[in-house]
Amino acid sequence: MALNVWTEPGEMARKVGLLDDLTKVLVTGRALWGRQEVVLEGRSRWVTEGYLVASKPEVRPEPADRVQPVGGGTCSNGTSVPSGVSPNIVAVHAAVCAAFPEITTYGTLRGDGEHAQGIAVDIMVSGSRGWQVANFVRQNYSDLGVSYVIHARRIWSVQRAGEAWRGMEDRGSVTANHFDHVHVTTY
Repeated sequence: MALNVWTEPGEMARKVGLLDDLTKVLVTGRALWGRQEVVLEGRSRWVTEGYLVASKPEVRPEPADRVQPVGGGTCSNGTSVPSGVSPNIVAVHAAVCAAFPEITTYGTLRGDGEHAQGIAVDIMVSGSRGWQVANFVRQNYSDLGVSYVIHARRIWSVQRAGEAWRGMEDRGSVTANHFDHVHVTTY
């Protein structure tokens, strides 16, 4: 998905183009008002901060074997989520469990953030199967009441769905970077 290119960082900025995914640009190191300066065709331009990475990101293709959409499946592996989580978390668990019965570890309630509110779940899966789960949840976000999904330092959100999977900053560990699980936050 393309990134908007602006003439300057402030409120008077004009959009002057789009920067395609995986385009290499010169970054000046200047940042102001949520934008980062780059050089395009010899001119100073600005892009929204947080979208540029120091190295070429690994592109994750859509899974070859798409999982069927939500509906009609039942969880047959004996896992459940605790009472106190939102109905949307119950729906996410049921759908993922029915589609991926080999996954038996789900993290829900804990003392911080969205997990404490009962609106987030960590689905413990990694690698290509993790991407299948992440894309399954993304494809069924409306039926499941999903707000956003994170896996392997990539995020997809309803609010910015047109931007597809976006890169995230390094949070320092495999778990903090969501390489060993798919994180789902619901409404």
